[in-house]
Amino acid sequence: MKIISWNVNGIRAVEKKGELENLIKINNPDIVLLQEIKGNREQFSDYLVNNPNYSQYYHSAQKKGYAGTGIWVSKNFLDTCNDLKFKTQVPHAPNADEGRVSHISFSFEDNIYDVLSIYFPNGGKSKEAWEQKLVFFDKVLDYMNELRDKKHIVIVGGDMNVAHNEIDLAHPKANDGKIGFHPDERAWVSKVIKNGWCDAWRSLNPDTTDVYSWWSAITRARERNVGWRLDYFFIDKSLLANVESIEYLSEQYGSDHCPLSMQLLNSISNLN
Repeated sequence: MKIISWNVNGIRAVEKKGELENLIKINNPDIVLLQEIKGNREQFSDYLVNNPNYSQYYHSAQKKGYAGTGIWVSKNFLDTCNDLKFKTQVPHAPNADEGRVSHISFSFEDNIYDVLSIYFPNGGKSKEAWEQKLVFFDKVLDYMNELRDKKHIVIVGGDMNVAHNEIDLAHPKANDGKIGFHPDERAWVSKVIKNGWCDAWRSLNPDTTDVYSWWSAITRARERNVGWRLDYFFIDKSLLANVESIEYLSEQYGSDHCPLSMQLLNSISNLN
């Protein structure tokens, strides 16, 4: 099972550039998690809503051209799993009208899976937005724990809008205490880990430096690799042994974020 998560920063733009098709052709993912789709289904091309190879699910924001998430599932993969359901909410989380959560649940082999594509709030617009971001964080963790308590395999991917430690951004000292590298946000990631989850890439690459997933387009930071690692897969620590490979696809352009790809073993024994 190969899963790719990508903040596309506008799905229509990345499609027009040919980069979305490029990602699919090269990597052949089973599941694609999308963030910041910035559009509604009725605005999308036939490739984005009637793809011959993927079933496509979207959760758009009420505000036009803003936020939104989606999930694509390979039709070949769909043939191997059962009872797929598409959901769009984390219970009691704020920002429910911004399309920040796309969630599929399905049964595969002997397990029930919950796979979530989440676009976490930035929180920098106002004091209220900041407070809502922290509530959003906590409600997501509560939901992850709730699903795991049901003995489901839970995979959360997306743009978390926080760099956890100094190793996760190019200029930690200059950004200490700022949105995206604030102690309260960083403490939430630590709390996730204390709850028995893991940041899958960092867990397998504990000392790797200079790997980022977002670069400011305004300052052409990508050319200098002055970035932030904001995009993650969170999985239960017991699932880490089943991660065959995980990597940031830094050569994939089209957005100010690069995708994160994770390959799980073809057969996952029942972890519960």
